[in-house]
Parts: sequence; structure tokens; C-alpha cells
Amino acid sequence: MNIRSLTRGDGVVIGAAALLFIASFLDFYSATGVDRPSPWDLSSNHLTLPSIFLLGFIAAGLLIAARFQPERKLAGLPLTAWGTVLAVSAAWSSVWALIACPEIFDLGAGSFLALIATLALAGVAVAGAKVPALAGQLVPEPRPAAVPPYGGQPGQPQPGAGYGYPGGQQTPYGATPQPVPPYGGTPNPTPGPGPQDSQQTPTPAPAADFSPFWFAVPVARPLYAEDGSPSPIAELAPGTWYLAVEQRGAATLIAQTQDGRRGVLNDTSGIQRG
Repeated sequence: MNIRSLTRGDGVVIGAAALLFIASFLDFYSATGVDRPSPWDLSSNHLTLPSIFLLGFIAAGLLIAARFQPERKLAGLPLTAWGTVLAVSAAWSSVWALIACPEIFDLGAGSFLALIATLALAGVAVAGAKVPALAGQLVPEPRPAAVPPYGGQPGQPQPGAGYGYPGGQQTPYGATPQPVPPYGGTPNPTPGPGPQDSQQTPTPAPAADFSPFWFAVPVARPLYAEDGSPSPIAELAPGTWYLAVEQRGAATLIAQTQDGRRGVLNDTSGIQRG
């Protein structure tokens, strides 16, 4: 049995059955100076117990059982159909018990509670599935945990908690902190250590309307030196956010790594912008 299959209408059915059970121990009819027994005393209440209370209990049980065993049938009819018929019968008997109250008696608290419970039971049985407020799940599904960026794993830097997200940066031990400009600012990072050729290959000018942004790569991708060297200077890992400081051409970015090194990212397909 899966409790998540229950709807809010089923919750009303369970509540109505509980209210009906409480009403069965109260006076159905009352009289001044006379102590009337509860409906469970068949010698004083001949039809009240079987026609109202027992029918209501059975109807509620069938309606709930139908949620856990929707394919089960009784005498060729689904359990829901039987529960609906019995719930309507219990409500009808409860209404007539109030109308046909003997003149020597007054209506007791049990009769009013039984009327409320059976009417709620019959209403949900007949129209519960058609009312959106009652058709929703009684116990909602648990919300999934926050999904990290593509390729991220628990323990890896996540947005808002480490390098690669606006407002936060973690610098490795022993490394020189590098200035990180705010989004839309003018980057001025310090180039990483390493030999630089005096004669550099001309590179395309950065786009005039470019603004720095944070991004993450879907898979590991190499980062090449700006001087055109064929050997990668770093590898961009999935799940980590990097800062794009320039754009050269339609599909080339100048990215800054965690330790402040700058390089050329030639493959920008599928990147996730922050």
C-alpha cells in the first residue's frame, strides 16, 4: 500500500468516518429528564446504528480500499461504486432520521454530527474526483534536492559557495589572489606566471559590446595560451564556474581560471551562463 496514492478527498473521507464514530457514542435523540442510550444500544435505537453509522463506516472503508486496490471488484462492481452507493444511503437515512424525529424526543448532538459526517462522505464519494481541491495528493511528493550545475558532484564548488560565482572566490593555498571584476565591469586580471614570447601572434579584437560573465562547461575542455601555443595551459572542469573576460570571434572566449590564468577557450558549445 502506498499512502501517496491517497488524495485530499480521501482525507475528508477518513475525517468524516472519525466524526461519525464519535457521533455514535452521543445521544441521537434526547428527552428532558431521560437518559437516552447511544445508537449502539439496539434495544432503543433499532435502525439508527445499521442504517446510518454502520453504512457510513463500510462506505468509508470501501472508498479508501479502492485507492490501494483499484482493480478489485465486489459482485462485478468496483469498490468505489459500492462505497458511493452506501455513502449516499447513509446520508439519506441521516436526513430522514432528523425529519422523522418522534415528537416526544429532541434531536441530540449525535444526530447533527452524523448528518454532517454522512453528507461530507457522500459529497466526496459523488463529486470528489471532479473537484481539483479534493483530487490533489494528500501527502505531497518530496521536493528533490537542488541539482548542481552540469557535471557537478557533492563537495565541488557550487554557485554561491566558492570560486566561479559572482560575489565569492576561493584562492588555493599559496596562490596569489587575483582581482575578479563584477559582472559588467572591466576586467584587469594579472596574467599567470610563465614565459611570454616577445613576438605574439595577432589576435582578433574583442567584441565592442561584450560584458564579462560567468560560465560552466558541460564536459572537460582545454584552455590554450593566448600566444597561440598548441599545448593547453589548463583544463576547465564541469561543475566549476569560470569568468569569461573577452570574446574573440563568434565562438571563442578568453577565460580566467581559479588561479588567475587566462587562456583561449575555442569550444564554447553547450556552455552554461551564470
